[in-house]
Amino acid sequence: MARLPRLTLPGYPHHIIQRGNNRQAIFASSADYQTLLDLLTENAKKFDVAIHAYVLMGNHFHLLATPHTQDGLPQMMQAVGRRYVRYFNDTQKRSGTLWEGRYKSTLIQTERYLLTCMAYIDLNPVRAGLVTQARDYPWSSHGHYAGQRTDKLITPHALVWELGNTPFAREAAYAALVQTGIKPVQQAALTDSALSGWALGEPDFVADLQKRTPRRVTKNVAGRPVSAHKS
Repeated sequence: MARLPRLTLPGYPHHIIQRGNNRQAIFASSADYQTLLDLLTENAKKFDVAIHAYVLMGNHFHLLATPHTQDGLPQMMQAVGRRYVRYFNDTQKRSGTLWEGRYKSTLIQTERYLLTCMAYIDLNPVRAGLVTQARDYPWSSHGHYAGQRTDKLITPHALVWELGNTPFAREAAYAALVQTGIKPVQQAALTDSALSGWALGEPDFVADLQKRTPRRVTKNVAGRPVSAHKS
């Protein structure tokens, strides 16, 4: 059976996962992490993609991004992927593939899942046992939203501005949201939807998406949605 094309539509947030081949490490030094961030910053601007959140793990990375054109996201990921592999192979004196096939992604419903997905991304290093708190991990967007630093890669989604009327209020609200964490069922839904390519949202959202693309957006008829954080 031929695989479905990726579900990509401009104006919607997309949760993206790119893994190393056979779960191998894709970073060997701090310079490698920074190089990937620099490539993402350059190409997000070039291809008109707003990146709202990210985390770089040892053998994979996550993005939450909204493309503003139909081809912007795949063009950005292709450019970043190819250039990073060339860089990594040159510095590590290796050859061959680095990625586990093409990246995985899907659309998520903004009101229902965007903040939950941001928390999910920030909490990856905590779940992996690398740190005890999200704020202690240097290679994620959490520091930007928690007021620890300014990250030039990040374009905050409009929903983030609704967390408070001042920067301090928004930072405190977001830090509290991440500190609260997400439920295992929410974690599973976010992971499974990105890996499968099926849209994640309420039935009305999924039905509206289906009107906008000939590509099937869900495997089954949508049921009751998983409860998510509310702003």
